[in-house]
Formats: sequence, structure tokens, C-alpha cells
Amino acid sequence: MTQVKSGDTVRIHYTGTLEDGTRFDTSEGRDPLEFQVGSGQIIPGLDQAIPGMAVGEKKTVAVPAEAAYGDVDPNARQDVPRTQIPAEIPLEPGTQLQMQTPEGRAVPVTVVEVTEETVILDANHPLAGKDLTFDIELVSVD
Repeated sequence: MTQVKSGDTVRIHYTGTLEDGTRFDTSEGRDPLEFQVGSGQIIPGLDQAIPGMAVGEKKTVAVPAEAAYGDVDPNARQDVPRTQIPAEIPLEPGTQLQMQTPEGRAVPVTVVEVTEETVILDANHPLAGKDLTFDIELVSVD
């Protein structure tokens, strides 16, 4: 039976959960996730768990935060004067927005806190600082 090696294109079904069992993502009801092993297309901790697997094999993979979306970076939070945000943009905590870098790249941010004068925006990935668990099944390998 063929075992996965770096450079292979694979398709997996997966379910990702947090430490408390909350499911944050799944391929259930969708096509399997396709990617090239070792190419950096998925988080490192999951990518490193695929080599050696065979088609049809299932496993559970624990991925610590540093091998997933990294630790929370306090520098990724920014205080923005409320006057710099158009009035029609909703500013409830938890709202997802997009900012643009000076180079024109879109950066997703989350509204963390709103005061009379400022809005605190967080550009950390929503799963930063969290240990993740994935139940995976290798569907195919090319």
C-alpha cells in the first residue's frame, strides 16, 4: 500500500476541534481538502502528520498552538481612532472587518473593544493561541 511522502498531493477529510470539544471546522458534507504535502498550504502540525499514512487510514492529531496559528501576538492589536472608521461600519465586539496594508493587501481583523474615542482591532487569527485536535482520514494520494 502506498504511503504518503512529502511532495505528494493528498485529499483528506477532517474535523477540527478545540480542547473543550468545540468543532471549529470540518470537511463533512464537502469535498475532501486537497493539498501538496510539505508545501506549506496547511498548518505545519497537520502537514507533518500526513507522511507515512496510507489511503483509508484514520488518525487523531493534536496540534499545539505554535504548530497551528501561532501564539497570540499583542502587537497585532491596534487602537484606531473612531473618527477614522466610517459611520456605516458596524462596530460590535466580535465583528469581522478587513483593513488594508499600505501595500494594498487585505488583512482580516476582529473588533475587540469599542469606546467613545477608539476601536481596538485584532489581526490575530481567531485560532491563534489555541491547541487544536484534528480527526483525519486519508482519502487519496497522487
